Amino acid sequence: MRAFALAVGLMMAGLTATPAAAADKLTVLLEWFVNPDHAPLIIAEQLGMFEKAGLDVALVPPTDPAAPPRLIAAKQADVAIHYEPSLFLDVDAGLPLIRFGSLVETPLNTLTVLEGGPIQKLSDLRGKRIGFSVAGFEDALLQTMLSSAGLTKSDVELVNVNFSLSPALISGRVDATIGGYRNFELTQMRQEGHPGRAFYPEEHGVPPYEELIFVTHRDLASDNRLPRFLAAVEQASLYITNHPQDAWQLFIKAYPDLNNDLNKQAFFDTIPRFAKRPGAIDLGAYQRFGTFLKEQGLIKTVPAVGQIAVSVR
Repeated sequence: MRAFALAVGLMMAGLTATPAAAADKLTVLLEWFVNPDHAPLIIAEQLGMFEKAGLDVALVPPTDPAAPPRLIAAKQADVAIHYEPSLFLDVDAGLPLIRFGSLVETPLNTLTVLEGGPIQKLSDLRGKRIGFSVAGFEDALLQTMLSSAGLTKSDVELVNVNFSLSPALISGRVDATIGGYRNFELTQMRQEGHPGRAFYPEEHGVPPYEELIFVTHRDLASDNRLPRFLAAVEQASLYITNHPQDAWQLFIKAYPDLNNDLNKQAFFDTIPRFAKRPGAIDLGAYQRFGTFLKEQGLIKTVPAVGQIAVSVR
């Protein structure tokens, strides 16, 4: 009996000394400072959904917005939020990145004019000034949208406004802007007393694409942390859809400095655009968008979909 009691005592001591299984760490690089576009990640964090999935997720805003894809390629982090158009360009340049999920599943980009101004249709842009911030993909957007109205870029004057899109439009420095987000800039302009009118790329010849996606290094495509991460993001996206007011309160509890009218409106405007099935992938849409970028001269070849996007769930 004494030997049995000693054995049981040793066994129980061993169980007591054994710590609970540690959560798997996952570093997620954001593409910008925290904002309502990241709501599913913040809600998953606030409601313990990552923890329930066995993950210890670190959300890291970048000091340089261009750095996250390069850091993923160098295996300095696990996951990054990226843009679908930029992913095609990065893969074409040789970076070993792959998309495994989506965050915002529709375009956010717009061509914006003043609501009460002289531009009522795209053809009215002939001879007008269009402000832009980043050359490249926005050039392709603009060229395609203009061509849908029988215009070319030579029919307009392009002005680099250095990320000051709304102020340049409101001040009259330009007649239109390309690159403003429909869930931010339009609200900002309205709140400043200068409502805008948006023309949407996907309604003027540009194939639909996912604005914000999750990417990882190709070597991590089979990592079992990724489907658990997406499952938590999916739960959070559905929670936001079903309980928008509660979700907003959780969001500003985590980031009280974002509790203002602009971010609140952006939060609710973005809810319909969050991916409710972030692990799903439309193979045909990716193929069409790759073909579009190739036709615009932005990539050399159209990659096989499996080279640029995978399903991990």
